[in-house]
Amino acid sequence: MDPHLQKPLRLALIGMSGAGKTFWTKKLAASRLPAVSCDDRIELKLAPRLAAGGYTGINGVAAWMGWPDSLTYTERESEYLAEEIHTLDEILTELEKQPEKSLVLDTTGSVIYTGNNLLMRLRRQMTIVHLAASAAEQQLLIERYLNDPKPVLWRGAFQPRQGEAPGETVARCYPALIAARRQSYEALAHCTLEVAALREGSLDAPTFLKMIQSKTGSRR
Repeated sequence: MDPHLQKPLRLALIGMSGAGKTFWTKKLAASRLPAVSCDDRIELKLAPRLAAGGYTGINGVAAWMGWPDSLTYTERESEYLAEEIHTLDEILTELEKQPEKSLVLDTTGSVIYTGNNLLMRLRRQMTIVHLAASAAEQQLLIERYLNDPKPVLWRGAFQPRQGEAPGETVARCYPALIAARRQSYEALAHCTLEVAALREGSLDAPTFLKMIQSKTGSRR
């Protein structure tokens, strides 16, 4: 592994659900880099509430939150975000106490809603890499959301019209959510990698790290 990316290596992957954050976190973890999934930690914190409804796993979290226009969605969206804030604070506190610790952090798509204080701490402690889907790939993200739902915080962006089927509302509103989030991701990130450029079958963890290094100038 490139020595310029060590001592310590701290990467936080950000981007929309389906952009590849978990995929690349697992690839880096397989290269013996310590890794943490925010989704996993949030799920643990929500476990008693999930169990009460018979839900398990990340898809269970999405089912527990419900469809964006359901009666319980707004309340549960807030509960999820509160646990996400708690989770990120815990992880950053661990890093602040252990300056020598390396970590790859698989964030959620909603990390940008955790507040400026936490986000500035995140920028200080880690190199933030935005995995960005192009406009041409938006349809793929929409299909993933519909077919394999993960928790998504819409924050008011889901606006159904009268007589519109839920899938039609997603198709109409999700691109606007992607566009708004992309601006926030890019403002937060130290570098952006296009998802399309990461889809080559031969792309391995060292190459992924070298791409980040070339974009950041080995800042960590």
